Amino acid sequence: MTSVDEPRIEATVKEYILNEFLQGEDPVALTDTTPLITTGVLDSIATLKLVTFLEERFRITIEAHEAAVENLNTVADMTRLVRSKQGQA
Repeated sequence: MTSVDEPRIEATVKEYILNEFLQGEDPVALTDTTPLITTGVLDSIATLKLVTFLEERFRITIEAHEAAVENLNTVADMTRLVRSKQGQA
């Protein structure tokens, strides 16, 4: 898969989070900077599911040391990680 532009990465990640972890929540409440791990929205199991989704959807590999709060706490963090893995950071 060729690289995906930033707005499409953000939209894809937001849609996944809303469907998997925030069902019934107002989609407007999930912004690019909404903290998800530090506020408990994503626990360790949810984070693993998210990493698997990102790897499969964007055909990237996320190393264990990269699956950390600084890379996965917000949609913006996740987008930056995906883009860096695609060689476009």
